[in-house]
Amino acid sequence: MSIRSMLSALALIAALAAPSLAAAQGKVVFVDTQRVLIEVRDGAAAQARLRTWLDAKQKEIDAEQTALRAEKDALDKASPTMDAATRERKTAELQRKVNALAEKWERARAEAVARESKEIEAILGKFDKVVAKVERRDGVSVVDEQPSPPVPDITDEIVRAYDAANPGG
Repeated sequence: MSIRSMLSALALIAALAAPSLAAAQGKVVFVDTQRVLIEVRDGAAAQARLRTWLDAKQKEIDAEQTALRAEKDALDKASPTMDAATRERKTAELQRKVNALAEKWERARAEAVARESKEIEAILGKFDKVVAKVERRDGVSVVDEQPSPPVPDITDEIVRAYDAANPGG
């Protein structure tokens, strides 16, 4: 699951809860949660960590894939000179390695989704505190889906407040 699809799901959940908050407080303002997650220092740091991890995993998998291709080419080349039993054994061995690499890739993909979710959850926990503080301070209800008619967008203010409250990034 990508960051964008995860954010879309979170936005939908928040959008369902937002109308009751807006009705309760009267004044409604908009915050683009996806933009906040990308623009806050923690978001940029999370993206960099994920990118570094993904690049390393991709490099590792690419190297194994290249080695398997070379092994397959060598097997194809030597195959005519092998007896049937040896050819079958080596072909089965190569297939096991291919299957193991496919499983490794799938595990890496699942781990990437889990890492991404963990990073987003950490930021959203801090984001919720910042939003609650702004709501109390300004007497507004923050929604993350722009209603019709449009309401004021305070995304930039939330990004600044988030970074001020979370200087580590």
